[in-house]
Amino acid sequence: MYVKWFKDLNKDSIAVAGGKGSNLGEMFNLGLPVPEGFAVTAQTYKEFIEVTGIKDKIQSYLKDLDMEDTSRLQQSAAAIQKLITSTTIPEDIADEIKDNYELLSADKKTAANLLGGQEVFVAVRSSATAEDLPSASFAGQQATFLNIKGKDNVIKAVRDCWASLFTARAIYYRTKNQFDHSKVLISAIIQRMVNSDQSGIMFTVNPATNDDSQTVIEAIYGLGEMIVGGQISPDLYIVDKKTKDIIHVEIKKKERGLFRNEAGRNEEQDIPREMQERQVVPDSDIKELARLGKKIEEHYGRPQDIEWAVEKGRIYIVQTRAVTTFNKNHEKEKELQETDAKIVLRGETACRGIISGPVRIVLSMDDLSKVQKGDILVATMTTPDYVPAMQRAAAIVTDEGGMTAHAAIVSREMGTPCIVGTEHATKVLKDGQVITVYATKGIVYEGKVAFQEEKKEKAEKVETQTEVKVIMDLPDFAERAASTGADGVGLVRLEIIIANGGIHPAEYIRQDKAHEYIALLKEGIGKIAKAFFPKPVWVRCSDMRSDEYRNLKGGDKEPHETDPMIGWHAIRRLLDEPEILKAEFQAMKELHDEGLTNVGVMLPFIIRVEEVQKAKKIMEELGLKPLKDIEFGIMVETPASCWIIEDLCKEGISFVSFGTNDLTQLTLGIDRNNSRIAPLFDEMHPAVLGEIAKVISVCRKYNVTTSICGQAGSRPEMARFLVQQGVDSISANVDAVDEIRQVVAKAEKKR
Repeated sequence: MYVKWFKDLNKDSIAVAGGKGSNLGEMFNLGLPVPEGFAVTAQTYKEFIEVTGIKDKIQSYLKDLDMEDTSRLQQSAAAIQKLITSTTIPEDIADEIKDNYELLSADKKTAANLLGGQEVFVAVRSSATAEDLPSASFAGQQATFLNIKGKDNVIKAVRDCWASLFTARAIYYRTKNQFDHSKVLISAIIQRMVNSDQSGIMFTVNPATNDDSQTVIEAIYGLGEMIVGGQISPDLYIVDKKTKDIIHVEIKKKERGLFRNEAGRNEEQDIPREMQERQVVPDSDIKELARLGKKIEEHYGRPQDIEWAVEKGRIYIVQTRAVTTFNKNHEKEKELQETDAKIVLRGETACRGIISGPVRIVLSMDDLSKVQKGDILVATMTTPDYVPAMQRAAAIVTDEGGMTAHAAIVSREMGTPCIVGTEHATKVLKDGQVITVYATKGIVYEGKVAFQEEKKEKAEKVETQTEVKVIMDLPDFAERAASTGADGVGLVRLEIIIANGGIHPAEYIRQDKAHEYIALLKEGIGKIAKAFFPKPVWVRCSDMRSDEYRNLKGGDKEPHETDPMIGWHAIRRLLDEPEILKAEFQAMKELHDEGLTNVGVMLPFIIRVEEVQKAKKIMEELGLKPLKDIEFGIMVETPASCWIIEDLCKEGISFVSFGTNDLTQLTLGIDRNNSRIAPLFDEMHPAVLGEIAKVISVCRKYNVTTSICGQAGSRPEMARFLVQQGVDSISANVDAVDEIRQVVAKAEKKR
């Protein structure tokens, strides 16, 4: 199976569909207005480069590549892209993509145009497996192709998406952020195209001020590519989340827009004069967008960066990602001393800060090499190709764009002061001229102006009796996660580490390569354990549904089950195929032997005491004693485990951790992947809360530590309930740690 439809994806599908694809699946199944589509999986790309024999050639171009040698970097990138786009996609892969494109087209066809062979316009978007993650934004690193129609054109666009994994900017970005090129895969998202009359971007936090009480919406006419690229300065609307009032409106002149013409091509068109300075969308749409934004933010538990579009009066959500730069606590701000220096430009604050330096005007790719460390990069707008130079720049100033343009997004991630929308920076400023960019106020001064560090200490970590941990799946992000000051890791899911290895655990065993599986797990778990040492890191043994990882090598041998969600997976499978469980236990034993004694283990989907007993016996045979040598716990994600919790405690466990997604689904009888009944899915249902309360009460009696590692732990109302019940720790998403810690502190005071 080379494709996955949105209905089969969710936020845990990053390894299969990348960040963009997993988020689209999550929103689609939440019942949000998301156009239908499917993902050509990341594992399909992996099979493509391996079967066609181009993988080693790609690696040879990347070997010993100097990221600061812009010319060689671009040459190598071009060579890799040409290699990919000139390589024929194997027939079985191409046929499956074409067949599913036909199904997507058929959904909107009438009986008449079915006979006529009509095909639907689609957007083909790249979605890398390290893209749009909670702590990194790969904004614009890979390609998007709009208004694609016809099976052969879709195949070409998919291949072009794969090639875009190796643009110069993407190679540079991955290297600088220490992502292993060979481990970052790419999915191609094929989605019904919205023929936008208006479009834009919405932040559920004010990105310029970090004010999370405001929603910021930017809007233009036509397709959204011109707002992302910064070619148009958009309208700006700010909505107060609490009162739902529109508290600020800035109308910009919009002379052009990108539209689909009669031939089906994207075409820049002039906006009628009477509409150029008119508000793009009515107040009613602004408020509806803000409502949808709040719903998405609450679902994910962190501020979101959302792309939207309007077609014939209907609002669509076409993408969401976490705002990776949101931080309530500014450690230190720079402030300007009193000055009578001349103000030469004004614009919008994209990223706060103040810096002085010489101007480097960049009007084309040829000018990028001029920008050296400490320079001020000045451009009409930036594109993803500018990223290497942006990394060197001390500040960025653009003529066009809003706070959601490429320059704004990337500058915030880098923490580089940035002002956008000055209208004429490239005409007013001269190469080599020294200026002071006071981005916090959106002002550019002539000459060097004195400034100082504001004496404002970093907010102290709020101390709580209840530990606040993080959920951690991506080893390469462990250092960033640890920097939140979290009290440890409440859940490490092995599935993403496994997926990045490209081989199904059962296949390692079939090929007598358990040692390779052990090495893979040790490397991934070890990175996380080292980053958090000596704080606890609880690792869940593999829980792979038989339908979810068929694209891994050996995945085609998985059984076909009528309902894999409640089928042969987790502890029941691990005990049936104990060599897999032995390998996972062995990896943890070897990490302990190497001094990483903070690693603990938990068993998923427990329904019987005997399962715990059998797993313990296997661990003891490896020379690792549960409870004595290693923390040994279970996931509480079935009603059965809630009812037998006292027997489980008597058997001997160190801790329990609630998996609220499965516990809610099984308690309420709701398939969480079924969009028709998704609104009924509620972790705060009295039955679910009753089970949680019972388990906490019994565990306190037996001195068994209690925790939660489901996504509900990032919801403030669930956190308050858990504190009231006396839970020992709460695991939140990385971006929600500070917020949940504040909620916990307040709840503890009330208790």
